[in-house]
Amino acid sequence: MGIFKACDVRGAYGQDLTDDIVYRIGRALGTLAGGRTVIVGGDVRISTPALKSALTRGLTESGAEVLDIGTVPTPAFYFARHYLKADVGTMITASHNPPEFNGLKLTLGTLPITEEELDSVGRLAESGHFSHGNGSLLTTDIIPAYESFMQSVAPRAAQAASFKIVIDCGNGCYSEPAPAVFRSFGYRTEELFCTPDGTFPNRSPNSAAPESLAALCRKVRDTGAHLGVAFDGDGDRVAFVDDRGRFLTSDKAIVILARHILNNNSGVKVVYDLKCSSVVPEAVTQAGGIPIPERSGHTFIKTRMIVEEAVFGGEISGHYFYRELRGGDDGLYSALLMAGILAAGGCRLSDLADSIAEYATTPDIRLPFSGDGEQIIARIADHFPTADVSKLDGVKVSFPGGWGLARISVTEPAITLRFEAENGDRLREIVDVFLEPAPELHEPVVMAISHAASGESGDDT
Repeated sequence: MGIFKACDVRGAYGQDLTDDIVYRIGRALGTLAGGRTVIVGGDVRISTPALKSALTRGLTESGAEVLDIGTVPTPAFYFARHYLKADVGTMITASHNPPEFNGLKLTLGTLPITEEELDSVGRLAESGHFSHGNGSLLTTDIIPAYESFMQSVAPRAAQAASFKIVIDCGNGCYSEPAPAVFRSFGYRTEELFCTPDGTFPNRSPNSAAPESLAALCRKVRDTGAHLGVAFDGDGDRVAFVDDRGRFLTSDKAIVILARHILNNNSGVKVVYDLKCSSVVPEAVTQAGGIPIPERSGHTFIKTRMIVEEAVFGGEISGHYFYRELRGGDDGLYSALLMAGILAAGGCRLSDLADSIAEYATTPDIRLPFSGDGEQIIARIADHFPTADVSKLDGVKVSFPGGWGLARISVTEPAITLRFEAENGDRLREIVDVFLEPAPELHEPVVMAISHAASGESGDDT
């Protein structure tokens, strides 16, 4: 099944992802659950109720005890698994993808699901070798307990009443819980797109795309707010806008959060996305932490967080992970933490952002490619000294003053590339050297970089 990706299940509803397919996935998951309780939640997408019905039917027919926690943000789903003491679960969501998509985030145990486990679910769903039983379906409202948990773990600032924040929920899952929690912390709040609507009529559910947050940037400037926060469709990602109405890159957000967390935690580990700017490991080291690179993806970062017992983790797409959340990520917790840092310290996000070094970094460059992408990756890796090459995810080559990265996309037939250097001239040099063993990629990469520089770049989903 092409809908099975590296970390989850994802596809266009009614085409790649149908009610019947999800029913069969429910039968497979129920078979693997072996009569255990299975937590099921869903996002606000129009297709979610039908998919949830098909999933729960499959689960119960395989003998599972299903506990439906309703329409919730993904972080509340992960909280529910721990709170309700149930390791197996499914969140129906396509996260930041466009409205016509949907998907499943599956869990089978205490650690995030692996690619091998996902493959086993897919094979079982195709084979039809299901267990049979007469399971049950109960419902519960997890949001009050989740909100109480946020109020107990997130930092509070005595200065909250003088701190103004604009909350852009993008009509997604946090539309009701996020403003309520921020008000309970005493912050002055302005709401933007905080009515749940699975068609996402006001902006893309992808909060990591700066062009999606134009309305939030204007609102912050027009209201004189200290901070803007934007959540993606299911709430596990968050993006920040500073007091000048500027989008804050995730690299800088990771640095600000890491410096705060490491202030009283020297010698501890911080996991970061392999695609992050070099400013991230440099800042972690300077703050007394131990930076640990990991391949992009929720499953990989969270698993590394747990295995390494790290205090913090950051992914370039806007996922931030915490020891306090058992290695998990939570957009609302991250927003509360950032607001607390600024309000308690009496500092402006714009000043913190401007104090962080910037390198010349390209966005993700996605080149459609139907040939043997792995052969190209191997060609690049073999061309450079082994000491300069990382194969953690594709191939990343370190050069004096920068690096280049090429990897196979997990969502489409494409090669994804990214480059960074200390300045624009060095960036062009690194691109040329990195692509010497793959000359067929050189022209499209140079064109993509040129388009990005002129504001024509697209989003990496």
